[in-house]
Amino acid sequence: MVNISEVTSAPSPDLLTPDNCAVLFIDHQPQMFFGTGSGDRTAIINSTVGLAKAAKAFDVPVVLSTVAAESFSGPIMPQLPGVFPDQKVIDRTTMNAWEDVNFVEAVKATGRKKLVLAGLWTEVCIVLPALSALAQGYEVYVVTDASGGVSPQAHEHAIQRMVQGGAVPVTWVQVLLELQRDWARTETYAAVGDVVKEHGGAYGLGMVYAQAVIGAHAAG
Repeated sequence: MVNISEVTSAPSPDLLTPDNCAVLFIDHQPQMFFGTGSGDRTAIINSTVGLAKAAKAFDVPVVLSTVAAESFSGPIMPQLPGVFPDQKVIDRTTMNAWEDVNFVEAVKATGRKKLVLAGLWTEVCIVLPALSALAQGYEVYVVTDASGGVSPQAHEHAIQRMVQGGAVPVTWVQVLLELQRDWARTETYAAVGDVVKEHGGAYGLGMVYAQAVIGAHAAG
């Protein structure tokens, strides 16, 4: 029940903030994209880059990881090192990233307990580390539009399985705006606007229009 006397204008501790989360990009690689059939692959790439730029704008720590890069899956999509040029990419043999010591140590090094996951394929390389991280006490958020599976059914069933395990499904724009939360936060306002205009589709065009008609400080 609500105790009116204790209600304040404070955010929920469940919300993502620049200080409480890390973003994990898992297996955004050519061979994995070739097998993705759950949605438009160009849209998944756009969402992934939007998520990366969101993390960059708020200085959120990230982990970049691939599986069998040299023997099967190919290098990580070049847009991610383009956003994070100094970030080491952790290559693995394990389909479950959480069974790779270097990956887990990189996650632990961020010091964050809320993990935002995106990658390919949802039903393998995302669901396995998501459930593993949840089992060890992490809070897990899955960016569904920056992830993809081999079929719509595989993608959706994986999301359902993760939700049943305690994960929270989100989208990349949701993550971006949850990190911003207040357009009066001028230190990140311009960067957020740039990400929206570059990767936000019709929303981005709307922001271009609003700024052109209303002024440079039109809110998103």
